[in-house]
Amino acid sequence: MRIIRKIFSKSRSLEDGIFFDSIQKILGFAPIDLDIYKKAFTHRSANRLDLAGNPMNYERLEFLGDAMLSSVIAAYLFDKAPLGDEGYLTKMRSKIVSREHLNELGKDLNLASFIESKVPINHFGDNVHGNIFESLVGAIYLDRGYEYCEKFIQKRVVAPYVDIARLEGKVISYKSLIIEWCQKEKKIFHYDIFEDNAIDGQRLFGVKLSIDDKVIAKARATSKKKAEEKASQRAYFAFQEKMERR
Repeated sequence: MRIIRKIFSKSRSLEDGIFFDSIQKILGFAPIDLDIYKKAFTHRSANRLDLAGNPMNYERLEFLGDAMLSSVIAAYLFDKAPLGDEGYLTKMRSKIVSREHLNELGKDLNLASFIESKVPINHFGDNVHGNIFESLVGAIYLDRGYEYCEKFIQKRVVAPYVDIARLEGKVISYKSLIIEWCQKEKKIFHYDIFEDNAIDGQRLFGVKLSIDDKVIAKARATSKKKAEEKASQRAYFAFQEKMERR
């Protein structure tokens, strides 16, 4: 086996050899088909095509990886939370595979450094980190199958980050909490965009949250949805004591 690996390693280019070693360190096992992993880091702006003339980028692998993450995490929760009903299990899975969490995982592994793109990395939003993490999971499934895919998710997601007791108290959406509280308290609320411009080539949205005609919080982000969530988080901390009394 070692002789075979040496033969294959000699046939690789220096660039492929460096990529192979980097991916192996991240995975914890050797990849077999390196081309699948190259695809997992190829952005659509690279305009790459496969031998059949199909677009070659990470978007389809991202879809597959999302499904594999949900499957593995669902099985884990089913086993570890035997008293949890369907609603509980769904909520817990959403917390584990939230976009925010996946973005953190992608950043921790520095996956963006491997992206092949014609667009500067600093022009991407935060979600690219989570997207790449999902595409990597999809690549593992295609390359090594479910067993290795599960092994990777257990190592990189479950073992270091999943604490069921802690996750039970984790907020998924501050905006949902604010809306629910306002509806219960019969308060009038609305989110308004007060800024929409581009800074250094990156579009930014400014959103303000008003409750009973009083501006409670403002926030800026690369999308309206993110800005609303940030403003909601700030409003939550401003009203936390009142909200937790209910």
